[in-house]
Amino acid sequence: MTQKDETQPTGAGRSSFERIDSAKFFSELNLKKGITLLDVACGRGNYSLAAADIIGKNSQIYAVDLWEEGILFLRQEAAARGIANISAFVSDVSQHIPVGDHCVDVCLMATVLHDFVGDKVEQGVMQEIVRVIESDSTLAVVEYKKKEGQTGPPQAVRLSPEEVVKIVSAYGFKQNRYAEIGSDHYLQIFKKRQ
Repeated sequence: MTQKDETQPTGAGRSSFERIDSAKFFSELNLKKGITLLDVACGRGNYSLAAADIIGKNSQIYAVDLWEEGILFLRQEAAARGIANISAFVSDVSQHIPVGDHCVDVCLMATVLHDFVGDKVEQGVMQEIVRVIESDSTLAVVEYKKKEGQTGPPQAVRLSPEEVVKIVSAYGFKQNRYAEIGSDHYLQIFKKRQ
């Protein structure tokens, strides 16, 4: 393993966006124009880039990842597409998400919660999400179904919907709905309790 590989965060370089039913995902998420979206551990920002078209230029997207290469790619891709409402930051989201308190309407964690659990940093991540998200706002969690698959993490690392609910509900979120968004992925939408 090279030195660069040793310093990359868990899951760096992999994205589930191409493997989900994105039309179903965005239909279930039901994003509105003018919102503030936070993409936690965004990688190269595939979800952020797609969301920018939906929520419009008067919205704000914060995309945060520890992986510098991914953030650099996202910044370059957003500039090339003329997308000005994505602010991309390099930061350890288990320590600090570089946005203000209670300013996020929708927070997305796409196939990263299992990595946070594996790295034993989910508590710090969830505390930061609670800090930045508005009351009665949405937390969307995409995860791999808990089965063996051709892609993604091994079954032992994957989280069942029940495990996700247990983790997230401990921080004041209540499940609003569940949807299958592909043969290997599901989406759970939570609301922050007021």
